[in-house]
Amino acid sequence: MSKANERRQGMSSVRTSGPVLGGILLLLAVWFGWNSYAQWRQDAVAQGLEQARDRAVQDVGQAMATQASQLDAVLKQPPVIAALAGGDALAAASAIRERFKGAEDVQVLPGDLAAAYANPKDFGYARLSLLESAQVADRAQVRVVRDAKQVRLGVAAAVRLGGQPAVAYARLPLLRLTGPLDAIAAPDSAYLAVRQGSYNVAQQGDMALADAAETLARPLGNSGLRVAAAVPQGDSGPLGLGTVGCAIVAALLLIIAVLLVLASRGQVALPRRRAADQSSADEPTFSQSLQHDASVASEARALDAEASPAPPALVPAVQVAAGMFRAYDIRGVVGKDLNPGVAALIGQAIGSVMQAQGLRDVVVGRDGRLSGPELSNGLIEGLRRAGCNVTDIGLAPTPVVYFGAYELRAGSCVAVTGSHNPPDYNGFKIVVGGETLSGAAIAELHQRINEGRLHTAATPGELEQRDISDAYIQRIADDVQLDRPIKVVVDAGNGVAGEIAPRLLEAIGADVVPLYCDIDGTFPNHHPDPSEPHNLNDLVKMVQRFDADIGVAFDGDADRLGVVTKEGAMVFPDRLLMLFAADVLQRNPGALVIYDVKCTGKLSDYVLRNGGSPLMWKTGHSLIKSKMRETDAELAGEMSGHFFFKERWYGFDDGIYAAARLLEILAQREQTPSEVLDALPESVSTPEIKVPVEGDAHALVAQFVARAQTGEESPFESARLSTIDGLRADFIDGWGLVRASNTTPILVLRFEADSEAALQRIRTLFRNELQTLLPEHSVAF
Repeated sequence: MSKANERRQGMSSVRTSGPVLGGILLLLAVWFGWNSYAQWRQDAVAQGLEQARDRAVQDVGQAMATQASQLDAVLKQPPVIAALAGGDALAAASAIRERFKGAEDVQVLPGDLAAAYANPKDFGYARLSLLESAQVADRAQVRVVRDAKQVRLGVAAAVRLGGQPAVAYARLPLLRLTGPLDAIAAPDSAYLAVRQGSYNVAQQGDMALADAAETLARPLGNSGLRVAAAVPQGDSGPLGLGTVGCAIVAALLLIIAVLLVLASRGQVALPRRRAADQSSADEPTFSQSLQHDASVASEARALDAEASPAPPALVPAVQVAAGMFRAYDIRGVVGKDLNPGVAALIGQAIGSVMQAQGLRDVVVGRDGRLSGPELSNGLIEGLRRAGCNVTDIGLAPTPVVYFGAYELRAGSCVAVTGSHNPPDYNGFKIVVGGETLSGAAIAELHQRINEGRLHTAATPGELEQRDISDAYIQRIADDVQLDRPIKVVVDAGNGVAGEIAPRLLEAIGADVVPLYCDIDGTFPNHHPDPSEPHNLNDLVKMVQRFDADIGVAFDGDADRLGVVTKEGAMVFPDRLLMLFAADVLQRNPGALVIYDVKCTGKLSDYVLRNGGSPLMWKTGHSLIKSKMRETDAELAGEMSGHFFFKERWYGFDDGIYAAARLLEILAQREQTPSEVLDALPESVSTPEIKVPVEGDAHALVAQFVARAQTGEESPFESARLSTIDGLRADFIDGWGLVRASNTTPILVLRFEADSEAALQRIRTLFRNELQTLLPEHSVAF
């Protein structure tokens, strides 16, 4: 064929196919353009909502500050000062009300708040929390409260009534708070709300978005209130291109379409050569180019198929951060690492593992964190997508979720919880077929998601909703009853134990005084971590104020327990484990008792003297439970406050059940609870010491271990070394431990000795060794 004929044939092909291809590309350009516009509109709505939210934070916050300032100003007026000095609470309240414009009611209450503590449920937990906060603050505090069987705005400030501590409290119309929100116009398709805990004080917009509103929430200072916001869930456009990317693709497609149409009419000349020295005989036509490209792509796919016998991995539309998949569970920051889409992928991955083991039934529960409902819904969606039948027990402590796996004969469960982490964290604790997932099993979930190895059932699994809290309480109360009443203060730290723990302890015969038992995922009073001594300060005060026998505290999801005595002493969990061990061994002589590497060196001897077999093991609730199953141990415990009873229970960590067993033991003794606890062996010791580090904490500990094992030149030569989890060095007069946390980038240390001098010697030894490994940092502990 001549060059001219080839050219004429190519032009004929373009004239024939050009309009068709141009039309197709034009339609694609319109589609990409529409997606660009839709995403621009979506971004505009999101931007408008964020502006409305920020204005709401400012205006509502200003309204609260105004009410607080007004009460502070009223309390400084001479007639009010005189009325308070007179000591007449009614007269002082009347003087305040006359000067506090708009106040519906004013009370001046004694500082001991005895009437409120006598019946906190009827008085109102939120109102009690407001008065407690006011007592320790240097200015008036504002909260949304339930008063006179209605939701109102409460303002309170510390005063002195007749020279004695007291609290002035004013009840205001809720409109004082919600008025500014009503004046703000959020986009119609969005959602905006003022919330306190799980209660919506005021809301506007699309109510269907309420469960997804915590991702964009912003707090209102330390008031416990926040402004929550949500926009409809959108996507990132075709191929994840976004607004600008879609616009660029649309423009390029439009240009190509126009050029093709013009070329088909002969109005645009197609290039004849690729290079000056290349003959026209070597130049392919447009159709030939397309055929060549298709052929190359086909050959490439064939080569890829030969090189990779497995099918290519499916990349998930939602990227999942590997850092969330930790040694014991999955945990991340909401909005950054975690959202409902990620939760759905995790649920589908868990469901895929279950399906591989022939399991289909799973129990799901969540703690009181604000992000809990939306993450739980996402998780359940993923589990059902994998064909699993889900029983949703709703708001429940993690031990109750574990209990549900046994009670409902599911064998598998997932607790949506951030445990003791800050409010913006959440995560998942997972049990599959009775085995708590940890280590490689947790990592495999991430691998499944990344590789697209997710089972999708032909028919989604079923969903059932049940409340098993009464069954949990009844199961324990049928077995545990106190021989005599014990007065106990229960500090739930605004965590999920707040509703069920007081009920359970009352059911077994205790006299319960609740503290911070209103469930509030912002944790407004203190961090829900009883292993930190400063988090127990309020509990100590309450125990002493009410002359209680003992105080107990729980972490955010209630699988850990903290204890204080009437004298204000914190009873470390390893010493509590001694008490539990002696009790269990009375009925099970020779039983195995497991404890983690952070526990006291006196525990082993104590277990042996009581006829048991002690075993030290790695830290971590999943690792301890796995070791219990392997060894058939009757009891285990960790320094962090996890207690695991197999005797008379199911072997999982349960802070609420442990509290019941503790009260049972104390009620059986003739001595007071403080005398029983003080009699337990004790040494000079430190709590857990947490040292943040940069880089890989595990690698640093590995270097520490290597230096300690260098032989005669090592300062640890005289110690018995254990390396099952970091390095524990047991000397003749004490021991020290350094290990890398499996959940956060920190080193965890603890020291114990027979004397203060020995403690400081061992502590200094560890500090000097760490300083050698970290010469550019100041190591202080």
